[in-house]
Amino acid sequence: MKFQMQNNRIRNMKRELLSDNWYTLEKVSFEYLRDDGVWEQQTREAYDRGNGAAILLYNARKNTVVLTRQFRMPTYVNGNEDGMMVEVCAGLLEKGNAEETIKMEVEEETGYKIEKVQKVFEAYMSPGSVTEILYFFIGQYEESMKISDGGGADDETENIEVLEMPFPKALEMMKNGEIR
Repeated sequence: MKFQMQNNRIRNMKRELLSDNWYTLEKVSFEYLRDDGVWEQQTREAYDRGNGAAILLYNARKNTVVLTRQFRMPTYVNGNEDGMMVEVCAGLLEKGNAEETIKMEVEEETGYKIEKVQKVFEAYMSPGSVTEILYFFIGQYEESMKISDGGGADDETENIEVLEMPFPKALEMMKNGEIR
């Protein structure tokens, strides 16, 4: 969803498509009114891959969380030795609905069918170059909600390992860099 731009410190915006290979990368040129009253020409690149949703699945009774592990190419080319990431379940929004998307992603990736989720907050993930807003949720799971092995959608080339672990272990993995 695009919003009407209303910043009176921006004028003469021009957008040039650089790539639409997977999502879109644009070169955006504009003039910005500085605090000293001078209009300054600026150019930025903006990558638009859509918005997403992420969820921390937890079981309060067992004091466990469900995470996923999968290969992430951008981390590999940026120094992650094997490119594998342990992370919460997440995905790009379908039809703009964060809550419905995250329920669907939970089922596809982890095999749990959950009904209730709670939005915690939302954030721009890398506002200097990426347009994405990520909606963060929490949700409880129980063993009775497990309907499949998960692993990701067959048509999305996902090879996801589902991890259930004690919450203190997940916190320790964050401290020692296993979860980044």
